[in-house]
Amino acid sequence: MTHYTIMPEDVYWDDKEVSDSYTEIELGGILMQVRMEHEHNRATIIRLLRCSLDDYLNPAYSPGQQISFVPILNKQ
Repeated sequence: MTHYTIMPEDVYWDDKEVSDSYTEIELGGILMQVRMEHEHNRATIIRLLRCSLDDYLNPAYSPGQQISFVPILNKQ
């Protein structure tokens, strides 16, 4: 079997598990996959899963952008 890749050989054959915690959130009607950052209540956008085509051109939703979570008190 032949596998062509631009990844360095030591990274390709590395058997470490990915320790990043990925989750899906919906923000403004856009479903996206994010990586949760453990400090400062933040998440980093990994990719958009469900959105309109125009949202791909919006720089606010580009991969690598940070999302901040602000705690709110819910009235019950």
